[in-house]
Amino acid sequence: MNADDERQFREFVAARSRSLLHTAYLLTGDWEQGRDLLQTALASTARRWSQLRDRQQPEIYVRRAIYHAQVDRFRLLSWGRETVTDTLPDQPSAQATDWADTVVQRQDIMAALRRLPKRQRAVIVLRYFEDRPDAEIAAILGVAQGTVRSQTHKALASLRTTLAEAGPSAPAAPTAPAASSSAASGRGVIA
Repeated sequence: MNADDERQFREFVAARSRSLLHTAYLLTGDWEQGRDLLQTALASTARRWSQLRDRQQPEIYVRRAIYHAQVDRFRLLSWGRETVTDTLPDQPSAQATDWADTVVQRQDIMAALRRLPKRQRAVIVLRYFEDRPDAEIAAILGVAQGTVRSQTHKALASLRTTLAEAGPSAPAAPTAPAASSSAASGRGVIA
């Protein structure tokens, strides 16, 4: 990589790494695994930086690298560390403060997201947490727009079912458009 390419890459990383880290976190459900995933994707991008055709939009390349690195982790490392149980974890008391309810809701949402298949989770993260259109999601994941829509439909149905089964601490299931705007704010609920 020449000096100009290195400068451009460093500027890109400085400008976009926070947003990319949030995506990686949502895909993995863990900040440390998200950081590792982002580093893997950025290292891959750095090696190919001078070869990128569209230098105006390297973010799509990086997001695709994040998604594919996550798929590889599932396949190669068997990251399925969750344990299925017959009983739900302890529920907060009825006297919990608002912030505690918010934390519980976020945990419920993250648990429901982790239960989704990898492609459905990626579609939900890109659509509702990053507010990306179908065409861009399709480009990032390398699939057709129809696949994006069908995966979104399946994922939302699964999330509604999972969150309904979680009980009273789970958030109510709003309609899809409301989920997009509230989820983008970081405080919302996925339907």
